Amino acid sequence: MFIDTPEPALPRQGLSTAEAAERLGRDGPNELPQDQRRHLPRIAWDAVREPMLQLLLAAGVIYLFLGNLSEALILLGFAVLNVVMVVVQEARTETALAALRDLASPQAQVWRDGKRVRLPAKDLVQGDMISIAEGERVPADAMLLDATSMQADESLLTGESVPVRKCAGAADAVDVVPGGDDSPHIWAGSLIVGGSGTALVTSTGPRTAIGRIGKSLGTVEAASAPLQRQMRRLVWLFAGVGTGASVILAVAYGLLHGQWLKAILAGITLAMATLPEEFPLVLTIFLVLGAWRLSWHHVLARRSAAIEALGTATLLCTDKTGTLTQNRMSVAALEAEGSALAIGEQMPLLPEPFHELVEFAILASRPDPFDPMERAFHRLGQTHLAGTEHLHQGWELVHNYPLQPELLAMSQAWRTGADGSHVIAAKGAPEAVADLCHLGAGELEAIRQDVARMAAEGLRVLAVAKGMHTKPGWPDSQHDFDFTFLGLVGLADPLRPGVREAVAACRTAGIGVAMITGDHPVTALAIARQAGIASGNVLTGQEMAELDDTALCQRVADARVFARIMPEQKLRLVQAFAANGEVVTMTGDGVNDAPSLKAAHIGVAMGGRGTDVAREAAALVLLDDDFTSLVTAIRLGRRIDDNLRKAFAYILAVHVPIAGMSLIPVLLGWPLLLGPVHVVFLEMIIDPASSIVFETEPEDAGIMSRPPRPPGAPLFALALLLRGLVQGIMVLAAALLVFLANANGPGGEAAARAMAFVTLVLGNLGLVLTNKGLESGAIRALLKPNRALWVVVAIVLPALALALVIPELRHLFGFASLRPLQVTIAVLAATGSFLVNEALAWIVRKIQRRKA
Repeated sequence: MFIDTPEPALPRQGLSTAEAAERLGRDGPNELPQDQRRHLPRIAWDAVREPMLQLLLAAGVIYLFLGNLSEALILLGFAVLNVVMVVVQEARTETALAALRDLASPQAQVWRDGKRVRLPAKDLVQGDMISIAEGERVPADAMLLDATSMQADESLLTGESVPVRKCAGAADAVDVVPGGDDSPHIWAGSLIVGGSGTALVTSTGPRTAIGRIGKSLGTVEAASAPLQRQMRRLVWLFAGVGTGASVILAVAYGLLHGQWLKAILAGITLAMATLPEEFPLVLTIFLVLGAWRLSWHHVLARRSAAIEALGTATLLCTDKTGTLTQNRMSVAALEAEGSALAIGEQMPLLPEPFHELVEFAILASRPDPFDPMERAFHRLGQTHLAGTEHLHQGWELVHNYPLQPELLAMSQAWRTGADGSHVIAAKGAPEAVADLCHLGAGELEAIRQDVARMAAEGLRVLAVAKGMHTKPGWPDSQHDFDFTFLGLVGLADPLRPGVREAVAACRTAGIGVAMITGDHPVTALAIARQAGIASGNVLTGQEMAELDDTALCQRVADARVFARIMPEQKLRLVQAFAANGEVVTMTGDGVNDAPSLKAAHIGVAMGGRGTDVAREAAALVLLDDDFTSLVTAIRLGRRIDDNLRKAFAYILAVHVPIAGMSLIPVLLGWPLLLGPVHVVFLEMIIDPASSIVFETEPEDAGIMSRPPRPPGAPLFALALLLRGLVQGIMVLAAALLVFLANANGPGGEAAARAMAFVTLVLGNLGLVLTNKGLESGAIRALLKPNRALWVVVAIVLPALALALVIPELRHLFGFASLRPLQVTIAVLAATGSFLVNEALAWIVRKIQRRKA
């Protein structure tokens, strides 16, 4: 059993029920705002407001007014399908986040009308008197009126993994920020890991420290993904050019030839050939399916656009506590009798000289500990002292001396038997325990050197001592015992499994990693070295506070470890990195991380240990808290980045021959080669199906061994656009040559039109292969398993055959029946365009490799 020191007698009247009700009505419930949660109508409205989707809807409406009902219905159907896919995906995400919440309302012990009652924490008001004990979450910001051996874990607010001491203070004490020892303030959301006390509530709900951080999210503007900005510019450019060209063509043809019906038909055909409705369709499919694939790896995408942005990330900013580390203390090193011992997971035996040190570290801890350091002592003893005489199951804890601000050590007295003797175990700060042992100057200096060495390794160092007591009664102070110094214990917050490998993978991929923590610089450096993070230059919060924004941007350019950082400074760091041109990914789990998660290009929250505020501010959530899942997300983001480039190069290339065959015959006075029905066939069969082909395309080899696309470099660079243009021109030239060479042959213009159309369809399939192998070549691309490609082929070729064979369809398309030789000519022409494009692609790859 554990004997608590009695609480001092204090008046326990508290507020009256009527006064509390009045304050609750005035200030509102003690809850954090939940307006970050997006419900179904908001999700649907956000989806409809997306400019790219609005363009798709507008295209469908235009075709509806122009009288092309089938094309309008198909486009509007795809628009509705896109909205449904986005709503379903993001609604599932919000539901999953809601499931992560603790639905049971937290309770608080509060004094009302002179009685202590248990009420929902949301009913607390300013001025309430609450009782708080070990293992409980603090329900509101409060001032301690009395406290016994109280320690609090404030890591969610400060990032500090080590609990801090708390002591009672005056009711008019000035307000301070979370963190630091011997403060009378306790903060909503922190966890009491030791002791108990009574406190006066000073702030509730959004007025608490945790609430102010959450409220500040409303003033933080989320960074838009680079892809979104580029896509909008490209879509509106193509839409403007296509619409303008179709209107000019219709007016010019009508004025020149006086055939306004044909002029309108030609304008509609060109508009259908050039309006980029595939762009938003393809992007939506890529991002929604990307979110679905990420869910397989326990990564929840709250904003699907962030998936592609991961592929361009250049800097990963990560919190230390709970993100790189486990937020779970463990004994890492022992120092006893002049010998040092590193504690490893696979260490079979604990050498005898260290048995007594561990024994008394356990005896100086509570039998049922909540403090993470005391739990670490017990785990070590259960692992290495089980079955020895150093674990004393029958001893009784009869007295304790708690930690005091003037003496940072605690002692516990154990009754060892019926003879009345007691064993005293002490632990605490090395200098305090050394003082209890009355050590000489030489011994003190040796201990200081050992402590400095262990601290440089990022360890929290405590000293342990033993003593005996045989006299009746208990002295007033620990100093009255005769203690013997046993040694030092070094505790560490260990890295999460796989963190070092994940950091190395980021480094190989050209992604910088920066660690931002509230810990001491020495601890931060040690963890950075363990994780493999570059640690040559450390910037502290105090140094940062003295820098203006310009100077800060210069300092962060070469700093990757940031220590003693406050929450508002994390936000400032992310903004400085972004100002330097970095695409910033920020990971975190605490409330203090939420503003920076929202401000980063990609905010990544931890789903298990993370707070609701952090999860709701982030674009991605790691459901299993596995840091290595982030590497999987980056890999998938790069795959999407690569495959989007291939898909859009194909879409541009495929539109060139369609637009050319719609425009050139009109300008040169030839018969119309393509009408709306031909364009519908091409776009509604080949283009959407091919978007699935590119989405399912496996990643290229070495995707994680090359740097990301440089910040500011467009996804659709001029070289890529020119490549698509040249590819399309090759197919266009082949189709036009086939038409011109056979216009006066068997079947006349109708047969030549059919042959040109066969060339165009097969040439487009060749464009699929060429762009699939954009980086490796079409032959290697064919060797990669891609079932969607064969589905496209299985759809397109039979559909083309039906259009050539069935008389009713031939009439609809304006085709004549083709002879085997004519089909062969068309096939050879399409093959020729494919071979030319492959040769040009091979030359481009050679040039790029030489430059690299």
